[in-house]
Amino acid sequence: MKKIALVLVVLMAASSLAFAGGGGQQSGGGASGSGQIQIALLMRNMNEQFLKDYAENVRKLAVEKGVALNVQDANNDMQAQLTQLDTLLNQGYKYFVVIPIDGQMSEQMNRAIAERGGAAAYSNTPPTTEALKVGKTFFFASSPELIAGKFAGQIVADYFDKNPDKAPGKVVNMIHIQGALGHPAQVNRQKGMEDELKARGYSVVKIAEDTANWTPDQAQEKMSTWIGAHRGRFNVVVAQNDGMALGAIEAMIQNGLTKDDAADGTSLAVPVIGYDATQEALNSMSQDRLYATVLQDSKAQSDVAFGIVYELASTGSVLGKTISGLAPANAVTPEYPANDAAVIQQCYLVPYVPITKDNYRSLLK
Repeated sequence: MKKIALVLVVLMAASSLAFAGGGGQQSGGGASGSGQIQIALLMRNMNEQFLKDYAENVRKLAVEKGVALNVQDANNDMQAQLTQLDTLLNQGYKYFVVIPIDGQMSEQMNRAIAERGGAAAYSNTPPTTEALKVGKTFFFASSPELIAGKFAGQIVADYFDKNPDKAPGKVVNMIHIQGALGHPAQVNRQKGMEDELKARGYSVVKIAEDTANWTPDQAQEKMSTWIGAHRGRFNVVVAQNDGMALGAIEAMIQNGLTKDDAADGTSLAVPVIGYDATQEALNSMSQDRLYATVLQDSKAQSDVAFGIVYELASTGSVLGKTISGLAPANAVTPEYPANDAAVIQQCYLVPYVPITKDNYRSLLK
């Protein structure tokens, strides 16, 4: 009996040591028990097509690099995202790719990550400048929204320059479908577009303007209502993402706002412009429905964001390095967080690209 008791004591001690060793390695190095790098992807939601595409590419990159990836969907719940982060930190995760619900929460998130010696790269919804100042292991890998808006303004102005009879007196009578109000993309895309149209000599009259919260269904519903109230009064529709643009197009088709030819680039009564250049949007362009869009490159953004945290996890250093073919920004911009020289080397700015009938086919899959 004494021998049996001794064996049990030895086995229990060995088990305790093995558990402590595994837990210590996980929390101390951001790696699994086998030494595999662990990265977590925190998504504000997985409903929008751009975000789905972003997450899909991160999953692909993780497989290619042999990374243990943990994907969390906060479903637009800020407290849920903070809880997810806290849980992952307690599980030993140190490296994060983040699309936050609200950039204002990024400083709080970064301070929690910094306490564990970790790192994060943000996309789509920018962190605050103060969040990047928490430490040199925090980065922004996204695209400047003011430039996106400028490109949308260029597309609208170019259309009416080619078809001046559709905008007498250079007046743009616009239906404008906004994203979530106050979101940096909503604010800066709108400002960039309006500034560009003004610079091109156009005046903008908002026939109708409201948020559809980035969703096609809300956009379709609002567009149907606006058509009933304003039919014949607007000459362009601009939606702040492709999903809402496609929702508006469905409403226009259902309400008979189509024409027999697409000589001006669209079979709809007026051109519809979106943002993101999703495959659904490109397919709509191939059918002469969506007139144009502005590429927000989900692959390039996720390549860079993932590349940053993978490099940090692998080597401990990123500053000044070119990641996935993109060097850090070298000059401040009017748009945060890249508006402060103190953090400019922590900002990787993926270019936007205007997508028209001249170049959309190269993106079709």
